[in-house]
Parts: sequence; structure tokens; C-alpha cells
Amino acid sequence: MSTLDRAYAANRENAAEASRMASAHGDTHRATADRALAAPTHHLLHFDGRGEGQATEVFGDLAHADHIAVLVPGSDTSLDTYARFRADATALHGELNRTAPRTAVITWLGYKTPDTISTTVTTTGRADQAAPHLQQFIRQLRGIVGPTPTVSLLCHSYGSVVCARAASHLDATDLVLLGSPGTGEDTAAALHTRARVWAGRGSDDWVAEVPHIKTDLFGTTVGFGSDPMSPSFGASRFAAGDGGHSDYFDPGSVALTNLARIVVGKTSEVTHA
Repeated sequence: MSTLDRAYAANRENAAEASRMASAHGDTHRATADRALAAPTHHLLHFDGRGEGQATEVFGDLAHADHIAVLVPGSDTSLDTYARFRADATALHGELNRTAPRTAVITWLGYKTPDTISTTVTTTGRADQAAPHLQQFIRQLRGIVGPTPTVSLLCHSYGSVVCARAASHLDATDLVLLGSPGTGEDTAAALHTRARVWAGRGSDDWVAEVPHIKTDLFGTTVGFGSDPMSPSFGASRFAAGDGGHSDYFDPGSVALTNLARIVVGKTSEVTHA
């Protein structure tokens, strides 16, 4: 059994144990979610059933992948809502397999995401806490796959703030901001990353209405500054179709097609916004 297979087996058992504990405490919803992750078809690099929960899952053959996409989620993502996040990864992996079979997709639910209706979603606090963990994960990932495969981070909504805070110490090929409220920086150059920085937003995404401001309020910085879709930000803007805030991975969508092209390095085929 390979090191990866042993990790997968151990974390499936962790999920099974968490399911039993949740069931014993009468939390049937969490017990069901954890039990699903314990299934033999799930390849978990990490699982933690405490609190809102954390999980890192692999789709595809990570050990032999030439191109790897890491999905970083936004607000309201937890083990209780993980099925939705997982569906995005499944859709992307399916799209990638159509043209580049040696690919892998990873869901990185490695931080406590803020609630959409909360004050934490308007500050970088959670992102500041999450950034070192994302950096550590990418270092560990490189330890598994080596320096050759491309690694693209697909960062959705508040997840784009997490990626921005981690960017300067991420060994990544591409950094993709999806439905981003802003990054906390005014330009892509200010992220201090060697990765190509992309930005996309569906025409029906409500995040376009979020004020792109950054202000100090009683010692706390509120807001995330410049719109990553503005030309002055300096990201490569790709077409994301007419979808809403949760539609970037819809099968058959313009957004998903372009995301797959970015992941496999077919940048000349990406359609621009």
C-alpha cells in the first residue's frame, strides 16, 4: 500500500469514527455527512470532525497527475455543506478528464469559513488565520508530487481573500479569483506571487454589488479594496458567462470550460471578459 493509500484509509476511518460520535450525540445531519466521507470511494488527505469540520479530498490519481487544481472555498462551507463543495470538484474533474486525463482536483476545506451574514465576512481575520495553513498544505502537496506538476488555486468568494493572504509563499502556477469581493490589495502585483493571477465573475453574481472599499473602523480594516475585475487591478480577466455566485462549476458553463483550460495550461484558448 502506498503512502497516499495509507493516508486515505486512515482518514476514512477518522470520518467513520466522527460519524459514530455525531450519531451518539444525536446529530444525525453531521453523522450522515461524515459517514458519506468514510465511503471507500473518498480519498481524504485530511479529515477533522471537530466543530465546523475540515476535509481535504483528492479526485483523480494525485501521484501521477501533470496538472492539479486546488479549490479554496468561501463563506458558509463546512462539513455540513460539504456535498455542495464536493460537487464543484467533481464537475471540474469531469471537465478536465475530457481533454487531459492526468489531472487531479483537491477540495481544501482547511479553515473555518465565515458566515455569509456576519461581520467576519467583511474583514481579513479568518483569511489571516487560514493563510499559513494553506501555505503549509501546498508545501506538503509539493512534497508528495514534486516540483513538476502545475498547481492552480481556484479561490471562490471569501476564499480569494485567503489565497491573496497566502499568495507570496505559495508554489503555484496559477491563482484564480472567482466571484471575488476583493483581495485586500489594490493590484495583482501587490500579491507578490510568481503565479499568473486570473479573475472571473458571472454577470449574475451578486458580489459585483459589493462596495470595493477598504476602511479602518475602530482599529479593524473592513472591506477588501479594489475590484479584481477592474483593469487597474491587473489580473487576466476570463469570461465566466452569465451565472450567479455559486455557478462557476456548472457543467457545460463558459466558466467551467475556461477554468479547465487554465488548469491544464491552455491559456491561449481561454476566452477573455
